[in-house]
Amino acid sequence: MGAELLTGDPLPAARRLLGAELTGRGVSAVIVEVEAYGGPPDGPWPDAAAHSYRGPSGRNLVMFGPPGRLYTYRSHGIHVCANVVCGYDGVAGAVLLRAAAIADGGLTAQQRRGPAVRPGALARGPGNLCSALGIAMDDNGIDLFAADSPVRLQLGEALAAVDGPRVGVSQAADRRWRFWLADRAEVSAYRRSPRAPVPGASD
Repeated sequence: MGAELLTGDPLPAARRLLGAELTGRGVSAVIVEVEAYGGPPDGPWPDAAAHSYRGPSGRNLVMFGPPGRLYTYRSHGIHVCANVVCGYDGVAGAVLLRAAAIADGGLTAQQRRGPAVRPGALARGPGNLCSALGIAMDDNGIDLFAADSPVRLQLGEALAAVDGPRVGVSQAADRRWRFWLADRAEVSAYRRSPRAPVPGASD
């Protein structure tokens, strides 16, 4: 099972990623929380919160396909975050990896995150997830399904998901495009952006 199962609408792709195994540089983790993102206004999934909303650029070109690639960026210029590209080749769509449960390589993940971090929080939050798995900006554009990739993705069976608004976005803030596995302590807390309209007033 490869990228073809993620190709198309970011919402089912996001749900499909829950429970998948992500392996990066000696650490394996189960994805427990994700967020879907669309693309420009003239695309099939207009999304003002997406990095691709204003069209392709040097920074976001990977988001425009092909699917199954990793799109990395820095949050606030500091933390590396990772997305799985899911749109068609030339059509933007991606899924932000928000949280994961460490399944193997816990000692390595702990060393990367620091001794004070509790096991359940090692990969909670998109920046922490990348830190724990050793995902770097240089991984931008890699094929997650290639056998020789330093970061690899293995899909499992589709799982039931809980949904809710995305975390920290000021545009399209009411869309229930965040998905997570119920009763998992590794899932991050919801925080609405202070710049977002009041609940119910945002696309």
